[in-house]
Amino acid sequence: MKGLGTIFRRELRAYFATPVAYVFIVIFLVLNGIFTFYVGGFYERAQADLEPFFQFHPWLYMFLIPAISMRLWSEERKAGTLELLLTLPISLGASVLGKFLAAWAFTAVALAGTFPVWLTVNYLGDPDNTVIVAGYLGSLLMAGGFLAIGSCISALTKNQVIAFVISFVICFAFNLAGFPMVIDVFSAWAPQVIVDTISSFSFLTHFNSILKGVIDVRDLVFFTTLIAFWLYANVLAIEVNKSN
Repeated sequence: MKGLGTIFRRELRAYFATPVAYVFIVIFLVLNGIFTFYVGGFYERAQADLEPFFQFHPWLYMFLIPAISMRLWSEERKAGTLELLLTLPISLGASVLGKFLAAWAFTAVALAGTFPVWLTVNYLGDPDNTVIVAGYLGSLLMAGGFLAIGSCISALTKNQVIAFVISFVICFAFNLAGFPMVIDVFSAWAPQVIVDTISSFSFLTHFNSILKGVIDVRDLVFFTTLIAFWLYANVLAIEVNKSN
């Protein structure tokens, strides 16, 4: 992993070098506020928890995370700097992981900006802060899953718009995998083992499990394995493009 730190710092600085990062953070915070306090009925529920805050994260990330990840490799290919990057004394794995970790760190900064919401619920009531911490952990892990998918798709095309659209569709599929309407379609003809496998890929199922405050090893393994798989696919995608 030689050069991992160099790539990480380079990419993280690139986010904050333009106003785009600040615009993204503001949009993320505003949408979180709208969905939590208005759509989610935070005050009407009269409960001291952040369930209305977290329940919309899978859908927010489905739109916003591909917007972050679409530039990771597409921009390098379009600008012609990918070849230069690959000639540096930095392993390809370090480059992929460094870019991913920088995007994940940027997402963590945006998520940390929601801390006033946590303070608000503690001011208004006596919430179970352990459950809230679990919710933040689950949200960050889910964001990492979305980012790994987006990073891999970004490596397959020079067009950032195409990368965004394909990433969105795949993320949408992972969100819907556990929905009854999807399960019913497959249960009508597929063996139960296939139905259970499709359901197990649902981001919502694993995220909602963590939101209950119980950190199940199976949920952690799911997200870490999924991230590792898509990052490995990311490396393979670049290797194929390099050989061509």
